[in-house]
Amino acid sequence: MDAIEWRDYIVSDPAVLGGKPILKGTRLSVEFVLELLAAGWSQGSLQENYPNLTAERIRAVLAYAAETFREERFYLLPPAGSAA
Repeated sequence: MDAIEWRDYIVSDPAVLGGKPILKGTRLSVEFVLELLAAGWSQGSLQENYPNLTAERIRAVLAYAAETFREERFYLLPPAGSAA
């Protein structure tokens, strides 16, 4: 399966949802789709409830998330109030 170019499907517009990344032509944010997937929604459930959410668009959301995290750096901090 070929890698999908998420930039063909995801845009950010300050006038829509405060600039959150959304699926082009919709008001569905990347965050919202990821939350549904994390909650256990299947691709079929997503498409049944949001017919314009194609398999390609779902893959684009996942590709966007993967690329975003690939560029991030995470640092573990000790819990608040604990002695270092």
